[in-house]
Parts: sequence; structure tokens; C-alpha cells
Amino acid sequence: MTDQKYKREDCMVLLQKKYRELEAQGLSRFPQRSDFEEREVVAIKSFLGPWPRALEAAGVKPPREDDRAQKNKEKRVYAKRKRTAAKREQRRTCPKCNGEGGGNE
Repeated sequence: MTDQKYKREDCMVLLQKKYRELEAQGLSRFPQRSDFEEREVVAIKSFLGPWPRALEAAGVKPPREDDRAQKNKEKRVYAKRKRTAAKREQRRTCPKCNGEGGGNE
């Protein structure tokens, strides 16, 4: 595939083909970025995302089981609540914020 524009399907085929080649050689590993040319890696990552997600999208690697999206959402909500509480506490204890002086009045 020289001087060719890759498509999403081409990237998936590249990963699947390399995986079959590795299995035929008796290697029990997933394709690595170093197994491909730089332009192939760029195309794969641009269409399929980060390397582990690309392997999952191509059906080479099973998708991860954890519910990472839900955990990330919970972390963001917790952080937001913590920031909001800190701002409220700051406003409650700040003399300038309560109109008790220090300003150009």
C-alpha cells in the first residue's frame, strides 16, 4: 500500500492481517506500533483512536470489561462538588466578599 490514502476499513484490515501473521509465526501477542510503518500507525490512530482502542475496534483484542466511562463521570461529579464547596467556604470567610471593607468605597 504505497502512497495510498487509508480508510477506516483499511486500517482494520491492516491490524487483523498483522495479528494473523503473528499467530502464524507462533507469537502470542497483539500487533504493536513498531510492527507498522509510521504512516500506517498515523492512519490507524487517526481512524481508530489510541492503540488499545484501535485493537479493540479491529476485533483483535477483546474490549475491556470495566465501566471506565461511569467511573470518570463519578470522578468529575465529585471534583465539581468539591470545587463548589470550596468556593462557598471561601465566600463565607472572605471579608471583601461580605462587604466588610478593603474596597474602594
